[in-house]
Amino acid sequence: MKTGNSNTWIYDKTFEGLLSLVFDCYEIKQFPSKILGKTELQTSMFTADYEVISDEIKAKRVWKGLNKKISKLSCEMIYHVFLSEMEDIEILLLNYIRKIFDSPENIEYNFRNESVLKMLKINKKVKREAQRIIMFVRFQKTADDIYYASFEPKYNVLPLTTKHFKDRFADQKWIIYDMKRNYGFYYDLENMSEVTFTESLVDTSSGQIDKSIMAQSEEFFRELWKTYFDSACIKERINPRLHMQFMPKRFWKHLTEKQR
Repeated sequence: MKTGNSNTWIYDKTFEGLLSLVFDCYEIKQFPSKILGKTELQTSMFTADYEVISDEIKAKRVWKGLNKKISKLSCEMIYHVFLSEMEDIEILLLNYIRKIFDSPENIEYNFRNESVLKMLKINKKVKREAQRIIMFVRFQKTADDIYYASFEPKYNVLPLTTKHFKDRFADQKWIIYDMKRNYGFYYDLENMSEVTFTESLVDTSSGQIDKSIMAQSEEFFRELWKTYFDSACIKERINPRLHMQFMPKRFWKHLTEKQR
């Protein structure tokens, strides 16, 4: 069904797909007014006017062009904003990229531009969420010596944390997992790969691994950590509002000290 002058494009919701979409826009000299993922189209009132096919070569050409026009930090911001998964974020990104390519001047520091300001604000939110993942990680040791940590971040920030975990825990096998999006990363001391659980041994209500795969020492260290947390907490100075500001409630179920 057509809605007014809507020009709806669909793509596979990958970053490579988005860059391929930008390439196609300039190649056929058309620009969409609505961009949806293929699965999103099924639940919308829109019909697809154009389907983008992800193409590595096209994506690399667009990415190379962006790196020539703007700084590395601004290129990273484009990726970070994409990971926000906010509604209509693709249109914002497309408008921002069009300004980069079409403007004779560098627009990345034009803070009077609405698209630039929106990009900067979202970038800040995404980076803050990635930092929270790093701050609030609580690994659980499994019987086969793999350290597991799960999260349900507001934005799709797991890819922004892998370098930290690989550098910080290079001598350990670990899995970090996004339970909200059902995917994660596994590091085997040499390589890192994306993984998906088809049969989960993790309690979705608490984020805790099943006792059947838990290392024998894990329960002891959990209780030790809870005891330390309780003893270090000065009850007279508890400020619930400030506590939730720095440690949002959506992280609590994955924190050992919050399990009671």
